[in-house]
Amino acid sequence: MSDQPAVSDVDIAVVGGGAAGCVLAARLSERPDRTVALIEAGPDYPDPEALPEDLRSGWRSAGSHDWGLTDEATGAVVARAKVVGGCSATNGTIALRGASADFDGWAALGNPGWSFAQVLPDFRRIETDLDFSDDWHGQHGPVPIRRYGPKELTAVNAAAYEALVEAGFAEVTDHNRPGAIGVGPAPVNTVGGVRMSAAATYLRQARDRPNLSILADATADRVLLERGTATGVRLADGRIVRAGRVVLAAGTYGSPAILLRTGIGPAHDLAVLGLPCRSDLPGVGANLQEHPGISVIWPLARELPDGPRFQIVATQAAPGHTAGDGPWLQHVPAATPTLFWVSATVMNPRSRGRVRLATLDPLARPRITLNLLAELEDLAAMVEGVRSARHVGARGPLKELAGGPEQWLGAGIQDPAELADALRRAVWTYHHACGTCAMGPDPQTGSVVDAQGRVYGVDNLWVADASIMPVIPSANTHLPTLMIAEHLAGQIAAAD
Repeated sequence: MSDQPAVSDVDIAVVGGGAAGCVLAARLSERPDRTVALIEAGPDYPDPEALPEDLRSGWRSAGSHDWGLTDEATGAVVARAKVVGGCSATNGTIALRGASADFDGWAALGNPGWSFAQVLPDFRRIETDLDFSDDWHGQHGPVPIRRYGPKELTAVNAAAYEALVEAGFAEVTDHNRPGAIGVGPAPVNTVGGVRMSAAATYLRQARDRPNLSILADATADRVLLERGTATGVRLADGRIVRAGRVVLAAGTYGSPAILLRTGIGPAHDLAVLGLPCRSDLPGVGANLQEHPGISVIWPLARELPDGPRFQIVATQAAPGHTAGDGPWLQHVPAATPTLFWVSATVMNPRSRGRVRLATLDPLARPRITLNLLAELEDLAAMVEGVRSARHVGARGPLKELAGGPEQWLGAGIQDPAELADALRRAVWTYHHACGTCAMGPDPQTGSVVDAQGRVYGVDNLWVADASIMPVIPSANTHLPTLMIAEHLAGQIAAAD
C-alpha cells in the first residue's frame, strides 16, 4: 500500500465522471450526511460560461477532450471523452431509450429487476419531456428532452424525412414509446442549441453540496482491497482516496482496465501481467459489443447553410420480427454544408470483442479489439442496411440535392462479395460500446457483477455504467447508461 496520505476520506468514491458518474454523484450525495468523491481523469468546467464551444453546442458531436483510443486490429479511432460529463458532453445528443424487449431480455438472462416495466420509472426519473406528458414520459427529471419540429429541420433532414416516407417507412411521432418502428423526429437532449449533458444537468444541481467533492484531472489506477473488501482508490500519481464503498463508472474501456489492475479478472491474463488474482472473473474485458455503422455519402449540388446535424431517425424491424422486437437497422441522415449521408447501423450485432491490458501503467492505453462485422449475420444485415440507405438516397427529395454519385469506400459496388469486403474496410464504431463487465447470475460463465451491480468476489465494490449491459440495446446507449446509474444509485445508497 502507498505511503502517500489520503487526499480524501469519504463514504463513497465514484470513479469516472462521465454520464453514469455524474448521475451517481448527484444521487448519492442527496443525503447530506453521506460524503461522496467523484474522480475524473479529464478536466472540469464548473462555470457554464467557460465551457468550450464544441462541448456547449448540441448541433453535432465534439472531437475534443478525447482519450485517443484505437482498435488494436484496425487502427480505427475509438472515440471516448475525457472530461467531466464524459461522452454526454461530446455526443450527438440523440436520446433514445431502446425497445422494451431489450430490457426484458436482460431480466430473462437472470437479472431480476431489469425488465422494461421495472426500469421505466428510472427512464422517467431522468427526463423532463418537453413534448409528451403521459405514462411513458417524465416531467420532473434533470435532463430536458425535445424533438425538432418540421419548421426546424435543415434542408437535408427535411428531404430525408420525405424520402424515408416515400421509401415505405411508417411515420412515428415518439421513438421512445414502446413498439415504435419507422421514421420520426429524434428525441434529443439539446435545447436552444445547447447540449444538456449529465454534467450540465445532474451534476450542476449537486455541485454546491458540501458533502460532494470533485477530483478532476485525476486518473484512477486501481481499487484498494483489504481482505477482499474495497477500501478506496489509488490514483495514477500515487494519491489515495479512502472510501467505505467504491463505484466504478469509468466506462466500457476504463472500468475493466481498473478491475484488471486491481487483480480482478481472468486468472491467466492477470498472471501474464504479474498480478495476483484477487477474484477470478473470466468476463472482465470480454463481451465487448458495439453498433457497427456505415455512412453512404453523396456530394451536395450546392453549398447549404450549416445547422443541427442529427434531427430525425428511422428504424427497421428484422424480417419475420414479432411485435415488441426492437429495431434491426437504424438510419440517421445528416449533412455538412458540402455533402450529406444516410447512415446504416446494425442494432443487434452478434459480434463480440475484448479489452485487455498491455501493461499495468494506468496512463497506457488499453488493448481494444472491436471485431465489428466479424459474424456473418452482422455482415449480411449491414449489406441490407446499405442497400436501404442507397434506396433512400435515390428518392426524389434527396436525389434532387445530390451533386453526383456516392462518394465512400463502397461507392457504386453492387456485387455482394465485393460490397461485403468494402463494408469490412469502411465500417466505423457508433460510439456505443458496452458489455465488458456484464451483469449476470454466474461469474464462471462471464458475469462480472450481479443484478445489483456488485462485483463478484469483492465486498463494497460496484460497477454502474454501460460496461454492465449484458446485451447492447437496439438504440443509442446514452439514455440507457443514465438509466443504469439511476437504477443502481438507490441500491448502492441502501447498502449503508
